[in-house]
Amino acid sequence: MRPAISVIVTIVSDTLGLADRRHVETCLEALQRQIDPPDMEILVTCDGRLPGFEELQQRFPRVRFICAENLRNIRNGPGREHHDELRSVGIREARGDLVALLEDHDYPNPRWAAQMVSQHVGAEAAVGGAIENGIDSPLNWAVYFCDFGRYQNPVPRGPAAFVSDANVCYKRSALHRIADVWADSYNEIRVHAALAERGETLWLSPDIIVYQHRLNLHLGTALHERYIWGRSYAAVRVAGAGLGRRLGFAAVCPLLPVVLILRLFRNVLYKRRNRAAFLRALPLTTLLLIAWSYGELMGYAAGRPAASGC
Repeated sequence: MRPAISVIVTIVSDTLGLADRRHVETCLEALQRQIDPPDMEILVTCDGRLPGFEELQQRFPRVRFICAENLRNIRNGPGREHHDELRSVGIREARGDLVALLEDHDYPNPRWAAQMVSQHVGAEAAVGGAIENGIDSPLNWAVYFCDFGRYQNPVPRGPAAFVSDANVCYKRSALHRIADVWADSYNEIRVHAALAERGETLWLSPDIIVYQHRLNLHLGTALHERYIWGRSYAAVRVAGAGLGRRLGFAAVCPLLPVVLILRLFRNVLYKRRNRAAFLRALPLTTLLLIAWSYGELMGYAAGRPAASGC
C-alpha cells in the first residue's frame, strides 16, 4: 500500500562542497518524533560525492537515502541548480499520495506531518506553511531574513500566489499532471506557474511550521554562499536571453541591496514580530544582500562560474 505522505529531504547545505551532516540528522530526528504521524515514508536526496551517508543509513534504517551520481549541474560548476535535480529525483522515487519537500536544515514542529495531511482535504494542488528562524544569533537571523522572511508567521491562511519549496506538500496527482515541468529538474517557480495555468490552487497555512536551523554559520562562508546563489539565480533567469536583456538586468543590480532591505523591513513591520532581531541583524543582512546582488550582477554579465571556481 502507498504511504499517506512521502517526505523528501534534500541536502542543500552543500553549496560550498561540504554539507554539515548535523542538519539532516536534526531534521530526521524531528520527523521520527512527530505526534500522531500519518503513514509516512522519508527519502533523503543528496549529491553522491558527499561522504558519510552510509553511517546515516545505519542510524536511520527506515529512511531511504538516494545519493545521486553524475548530476548535470554539478558538472557545470558551483551553484544551487543541482538541488532542483535532487528534488526531481526524490519526486520520481516517492510513493505517497502526498509528496512533501523539506531541506536538510529544516526542523519540522512536532505536528508538522499530521497538519500537512489534515490540510490536504480540499482540492488544493499544494499546501505550504510558515518558516521560522530556529537559532537566535545575528548571523542566523540575517540568513533567515534573506531566505525566508516572507514566510515568517503570521502567514495568511488561504489561497496563495507563492509557497516555499522548503516547506510544501503536493498532491501526487497534481504533480503527475505537470510531470514534464519537473521531470529533469524541479523549480518551484516553473512548477507553481504550471499549476496555476491549469487552474490549480496553492494554499498557505500558518499551522504548518518548520524552523530554519543553520548550524556552524560563519560570515565568510555565508557571504560566499550568497554570492554563488545570486549568480546562479541570475544565470538561470537570463539563460538564452540576448545581450540587451542581460545588460538591462545587470544595470539595476547596484540598487538591489536597498530595494531588498526595504522589502524586508516592510515585511517585519507588517508582521509585527522579530523587529528587534531584524535591527540587530541589519548590518549582516546588508552585507549578505550586497553579496547576493554582486552575484546577480556577475550572473547576468558572465553566467555561472566555471567548474574550477567562482
